[in-house]
Amino acid sequence: MKIMVSACLAGENCKYNGGNNRNEKVLQLIAGNEVITVCPEQLGGLPTPRVPSEICNGVVTAKDGRIVDREFRLGAVRCLEIAEREQPDLIILQSRSPSCGVRQRYDGTFSGTLVNGSGVTAQLLMEHGFKVMDVEDIT
Repeated sequence: MKIMVSACLAGENCKYNGGNNRNEKVLQLIAGNEVITVCPEQLGGLPTPRVPSEICNGVVTAKDGRIVDREFRLGAVRCLEIAEREQPDLIILQSRSPSCGVRQRYDGTFSGTLVNGSGVTAQLLMEHGFKVMDVEDIT
Protein backbone atom coordinates (compact mmCIF):
# COMPACT_ATOMS: atom_id res chain seq x y z
CA MET A 1 0.00 0.00 0.00
CA LYS A 2 1.16 3.54 -0.74
CA ILE A 3 0.41 6.07 2.01
CA MET A 4 0.91 9.84 2.01
CA VAL A 5 1.18 11.26 5.51
CA SER A 6 1.65 14.62 7.17
CA ALA A 7 5.39 14.76 7.82
CA CYS A 8 4.88 15.93 11.41
CA LEU A 9 2.99 12.70 12.18
CA ALA A 10 6.00 10.70 11.01
CA GLY A 11 8.16 12.60 13.48
CA GLU A 12 9.65 15.25 11.20
CA ASN A 13 10.20 18.57 12.95
CA CYS A 14 8.13 20.70 10.60
CA LYS A 15 5.37 21.92 12.90
CA TYR A 16 4.88 25.69 13.24
CA ASN A 17 6.75 25.65 16.57
CA GLY A 18 9.64 23.58 15.22
CA GLY A 19 8.43 20.35 16.80
CA ASN A 20 6.45 17.42 15.49
CA ASN A 21 3.27 15.42 16.11
CA ARG A 22 4.92 11.99 16.05
CA ASN A 23 2.14 9.44 16.31
CA GLU A 24 2.89 5.82 17.18
CA LYS A 25 -0.37 4.55 15.68
CA VAL A 26 0.52 6.21 12.38
CA LEU A 27 4.04 4.79 12.51
CA GLN A 28 2.62 1.29 13.10
CA LEU A 29 0.11 1.73 10.26
CA ILE A 30 2.69 2.93 7.73
CA ALA A 31 5.36 0.37 8.68
CA GLY A 32 6.10 -1.90 5.74
CA ASN A 33 4.27 0.35 3.28
CA GLU A 34 5.52 2.83 0.73
CA VAL A 35 5.38 6.18 2.53
CA ILE A 36 5.34 9.71 1.15
CA THR A 37 5.72 12.45 3.78
CA VAL A 38 4.58 15.98 3.03
CA CYS A 39 4.41 19.27 4.90
CA PRO A 40 2.21 21.62 2.89
CA GLU A 41 3.40 24.67 4.80
CA GLN A 42 7.05 23.98 4.04
CA LEU A 43 6.18 23.08 0.44
CA GLY A 44 4.50 26.48 0.19
CA GLY A 45 7.74 28.18 1.22
CA LEU A 46 7.10 28.90 4.89
CA PRO A 47 9.97 28.44 7.36
CA THR A 48 10.09 26.21 10.41
CA PRO A 49 9.50 27.45 13.00
CA ARG A 50 6.87 29.95 11.86
CA VAL A 51 4.13 32.08 13.38
CA PRO A 52 0.98 29.96 13.89
CA SER A 53 -1.79 30.54 11.37
CA GLU A 54 -5.52 29.97 11.17
CA ILE A 55 -8.20 30.42 8.53
CA CYS A 56 -10.13 33.62 9.15
CA ASN A 57 -13.01 34.45 6.79
CA GLY A 58 -11.59 32.04 4.22
CA VAL A 59 -8.09 33.55 4.28
CA VAL A 60 -5.11 31.94 6.02
CA THR A 61 -3.68 34.54 8.38
CA ALA A 62 -0.74 34.35 10.77
CA LYS A 63 -1.26 35.29 14.39
CA ASP A 64 0.83 38.44 13.83
CA GLY A 65 -1.66 39.59 11.16
CA ARG A 66 0.33 38.68 8.05
CA ILE A 67 -1.67 37.10 5.24
CA VAL A 68 -0.05 33.73 4.42
CA ASP A 69 -2.88 32.42 2.27
CA ARG A 70 -0.75 32.29 -0.89
CA GLU A 71 1.89 30.11 0.78
CA PHE A 72 -0.70 27.75 2.26
CA ARG A 73 -2.51 27.38 -1.07
CA LEU A 74 0.75 26.88 -2.97
CA GLY A 75 1.67 24.11 -0.51
CA ALA A 76 -1.74 22.54 -1.06
CA VAL A 77 -1.25 22.57 -4.83
CA ARG A 78 2.21 21.04 -4.45
CA CYS A 79 0.76 18.27 -2.25
CA LEU A 80 -1.92 17.66 -4.87
CA GLU A 81 0.76 17.41 -7.57
CA ILE A 82 2.62 14.84 -5.47
CA ALA A 83 -0.60 12.90 -4.85
CA GLU A 84 -1.50 12.93 -8.53
CA ARG A 85 1.95 11.68 -9.47
CA GLU A 86 2.28 9.07 -6.70
CA GLN A 87 -1.39 7.96 -6.49
CA PRO A 88 -1.43 7.04 -2.78
CA ASP A 89 -4.06 4.56 -1.61
CA LEU A 90 -4.56 6.59 1.58
CA ILE A 91 -3.62 10.04 2.86
CA ILE A 92 -3.37 10.60 6.64
CA LEU A 93 -3.35 14.22 7.79
CA GLN A 94 -2.91 16.07 11.08
CA SER A 95 -6.09 17.14 12.85
CA ARG A 96 -7.26 20.74 13.18
CA SER A 97 -4.48 22.25 11.05
CA PRO A 98 -5.26 25.13 8.64
CA SER A 99 -3.50 22.97 6.03
CA CYS A 100 -4.25 19.40 7.01
CA GLY A 101 -7.38 19.42 9.17
CA VAL A 102 -9.84 16.97 7.64
CA ARG A 103 -13.05 17.54 9.62
CA GLN A 104 -12.25 20.47 11.89
CA ARG A 105 -9.88 23.39 12.10
CA TYR A 106 -9.36 26.36 14.39
CA ASP A 107 -11.79 29.22 13.81
CA GLY A 108 -9.35 32.05 13.05
CA THR A 109 -9.54 33.77 16.44
CA PHE A 110 -6.44 32.04 17.90
CA SER A 111 -8.57 31.16 20.94
CA GLY A 112 -8.45 27.37 20.51
CA THR A 113 -12.04 27.31 19.26
CA LEU A 114 -12.77 24.63 16.67
CA VAL A 115 -15.17 24.82 13.74
CA ASN A 116 -16.29 22.20 11.28
CA GLY A 117 -14.41 22.44 8.01
CA SER A 118 -11.19 21.34 6.37
CA GLY A 119 -7.79 22.89 5.99
CA VAL A 120 -6.78 24.05 2.52
CA THR A 121 -4.68 20.97 1.65
CA ALA A 122 -7.19 18.44 2.97
CA GLN A 123 -9.99 20.19 1.08
CA LEU A 124 -8.07 20.26 -2.20
CA LEU A 125 -7.09 16.58 -1.94
CA MET A 126 -10.66 15.53 -1.15
CA GLU A 127 -12.03 17.64 -4.02
CA HIS A 128 -9.75 15.66 -6.33
CA GLY A 129 -11.06 12.32 -5.09
CA PHE A 130 -8.27 11.19 -2.80
CA LYS A 131 -9.07 9.08 0.25
CA VAL A 132 -8.11 11.37 3.13
CA MET A 133 -8.19 10.32 6.78
CA ASP A 134 -7.85 12.42 9.92
CA VAL A 135 -5.16 11.05 12.24
CA GLU A 136 -7.73 10.97 15.05
CA ASP A 137 -9.73 8.37 13.09
CA ILE A 138 -6.94 5.79 13.43
CA THR A 139 -7.94 3.33 16.15
